[in-house]
Amino acid sequence: MSKIKFTIISLFNETLEPYLNASMMWKAKEAGIAEFNFVNLRDFGLGPHKKVDDTIYGGGDGMLLMCEPVFNAIESIKKDNPEALVYLPTPAGKIWEQKDAKDLAKRAEESTEKPLHIIILCPHYEGYDERILSIVDEKFCLGKYVLTGGELPALILIDSVVRLIPGVLGGETSAEIESFSDGDNIEYPQYTKPAEFRGMKVPDVLLSGHHANVDKWREENSK
Repeated sequence: MSKIKFTIISLFNETLEPYLNASMMWKAKEAGIAEFNFVNLRDFGLGPHKKVDDTIYGGGDGMLLMCEPVFNAIESIKKDNPEALVYLPTPAGKIWEQKDAKDLAKRAEESTEKPLHIIILCPHYEGYDERILSIVDEKFCLGKYVLTGGELPALILIDSVVRLIPGVLGGETSAEIESFSDGDNIEYPQYTKPAEFRGMKVPDVLLSGHHANVDKWREENSK
């Protein structure tokens, strides 16, 4: 049984699948740790043209996602799991932080009877009808900028959570000793071979083999 299940509602699932079928996300899926499902919002569109958006009351440029297709899509998914949580990337949401990813990863790790199920709705066009928020559990934002759609935020949320679930990353402490693992900390500088490249040298202490001095240097050079 997987630990976490993501169902992504999007008009452009072809932009999501390559990333989730590569690298650590592919590893998590193959190991049965994470499950990724895709729902095309157009399948719940209205009329012969499968309409999912319409003009804005009060005027303005662009089109908004309509309530009915979105509600129908989410309610269809929730038939199998009424407890699934709905996440929405939006400028009105709380800034997504490492502690939020850790919280979801911990909840997923502790799941026993069934996987933690997260539904992510990817807005597009000018945005969404405000009434859609009535079926959203969590609003999240990546920063003070605007993207074309919700697909990139969805991928970032998924990646930030899945990589923290035990069994996904290689080392036992890979997710513990890194930037933002303890609040606002930034990880110390790191180096690999060669010891000197174009006149730039690896700090001598890292080549010394003296673990206490290495630990001290790393602590002093963390931010």
